[in-house]
Amino acid sequence: MKKLAVIIVNYNVCYFLEQALLSVRKAVQHLDAEVWVVDNNSVDGSVEMVREKFPEVKLIANKVNTGFSKANNQAIRESNAEYVLLLNPDTVVEEDTFVKVCRFMDEHPEAGGLGVKMLDGKGEFLPESKRGLPTPWVAFYKIFGLSKLFPKSKRFGRYHLGYLDNDKIHEVDVLSGAFMLMRKTTLDKVGLLDEDYFMYGEDIDLSYRITQGGYKNYYFPETRIIHYKGESTKRTSVNYVFVFYRAMIIFAKKHFSSGNAGVFSFLINLAIYLRAGAAIAMRFFKAALPVLLDAVIIFVGMFFLKNYWENNHKWVPTDYPPQFMLVAVPAYIFIWLLSAFFSGAYDKPFRASKAVRGIFIGTILIAAISNFFDAYRFSKALIVLGGVWAVTAFAGRRLLMHFLKYKNFRMGEAQQKRIAIVGSEAESRRVIGLLKVAHVDATILGFISDDKAERSAGDFLGDLGQLSEIIQIYGVNELIFCGKSLGTSEIIGLMAQIPNKEIEFKILPEASEYIIGSSSKTSQGDYYTLQIDLNLDKKTNRRTKRLLEFFLSFGFIVLSPVLLPFVEKKGGFLRNCLVVLFGNKQWVGLKHTAKDVLQTRKIVLSPADRFKENALDEATIERLEVLYAKEYTPMLDLEIIFKAFRKLGD
Repeated sequence: MKKLAVIIVNYNVCYFLEQALLSVRKAVQHLDAEVWVVDNNSVDGSVEMVREKFPEVKLIANKVNTGFSKANNQAIRESNAEYVLLLNPDTVVEEDTFVKVCRFMDEHPEAGGLGVKMLDGKGEFLPESKRGLPTPWVAFYKIFGLSKLFPKSKRFGRYHLGYLDNDKIHEVDVLSGAFMLMRKTTLDKVGLLDEDYFMYGEDIDLSYRITQGGYKNYYFPETRIIHYKGESTKRTSVNYVFVFYRAMIIFAKKHFSSGNAGVFSFLINLAIYLRAGAAIAMRFFKAALPVLLDAVIIFVGMFFLKNYWENNHKWVPTDYPPQFMLVAVPAYIFIWLLSAFFSGAYDKPFRASKAVRGIFIGTILIAAISNFFDAYRFSKALIVLGGVWAVTAFAGRRLLMHFLKYKNFRMGEAQQKRIAIVGSEAESRRVIGLLKVAHVDATILGFISDDKAERSAGDFLGDLGQLSEIIQIYGVNELIFCGKSLGTSEIIGLMAQIPNKEIEFKILPEASEYIIGSSSKTSQGDYYTLQIDLNLDKKTNRRTKRLLEFFLSFGFIVLSPVLLPFVEKKGGFLRNCLVVLFGNKQWVGLKHTAKDVLQTRKIVLSPADRFKENALDEATIERLEVLYAKEYTPMLDLEIIFKAFRKLGD
């Protein structure tokens, strides 16, 4: 029997998986261990990468996405070890992590499960490293924000046990599925992961059953891991709220008394709609705020322009009627901002040329349209002056915001990455080569190393002991650590000790071509590697796609009496038309490839639906969707909709 079985479930995060396995390979060197990867039908080359680079890993390649619980159970049943560790693919473990946790479990026979201190991609402590049981009251405090307001309170802070010292060993109720070490005999007694949970909640359920089985769960901070988070889900999305909290309802019905379960279910359902509503409102507010600010500034400017023109240049010095400011000017602003949006003026980084182009087109449209409305034909001069003011306001607001944040007027310059590389000169050269291949727009300042022989190099910045000073002097905003030059423990230690949390960190693992990192615990992990452009991801194509969906939906509704006989599900067709019209669905999209990452909008048709054959396997369908994303054009959407028209009610 082995000492430890490490089990990683992977779904389309090849770059993170490689880094995790490289760290695991180092961590198992002093243990009799086996490593398992269960791949849930990834289409990003994960399986091929594991077979090529990690022949020692035991690989289970599923042909469908079975979910987190079922995939872990597959490997647990086949493993043969004293301890089982469930590990996320978006983690990096220290070299001595496995030795330390196994030793602790050996010394504490009452321990059934163990979790460790987790840090995010910026080196900050992740509160879910230790959690309490989500009883109805604990859930209530979490749902209504009391746990966030009073994190150190023993009453209100029980969800993340914020009153417990992050650097001391504690008994806890719940372990995180990102790093969940369990005694195999404990699992034999209490059972494996509950497969009713597809995603989320299974770690809470199993942790609870471990304690109910007479064992203890421990939080063990004497080793640390990086947990990037965010690559497979968007935790702020509406669908995440629904999936996560509904998992809590499954838990309540399974483990609480009927009365408590009813209260808990009521609270959770209330939370679902409150949080979902808050997520929608916040997303709308963030998206609408720049537009509203532009609209207000332009409106105020138009008010003063109107007064100036009335008093100084109008042929007959009389006031314009109230309709000018109440109806005409809001219409002008709407057209200007809409034209600016479709010209890319709201894209980042800001380009004044896009704003000028959009507002110029909008001004021509306003002048042309106003000819058809005699009652609202006021002044061509004010339209032209308004267009000039709109451009000035548009660019001026952004210039002011930029100055307040960066203290200079060089738009876009502050966003420039200023990268320092921590590692040997040879690894530094490798990093620079990868950044060039990936077309990363950055200033490479030099490298930081403790190797005295390299101090004569022209781009040597200093040694590790001077890291904080180097960051301050050179204005570093991103550090890339070289895994060949530094151990994982050393990298994590450096990340944790740097006080400037505006710094972004990335790691180049040894013998890897991925430079990986994450800017925060809630943001999606990212990486630098050979860049593959997806047409579907281009902002201009996304805008065109949305515009196409809107007009198609509107046209389908108008022509529905004629079109309904050609659709299989007539009620579903009309419902889809309305939902797509308001932006909550897409006619065509990545229906299968993205379904398990909690995409924000649901999909009616897959690109595979244009083929009449219904026998396409899931792998083929996902390959067709990846091809669709790479080669997307609006005409491709029209072709798919035309060929699969009968399925528009699905």
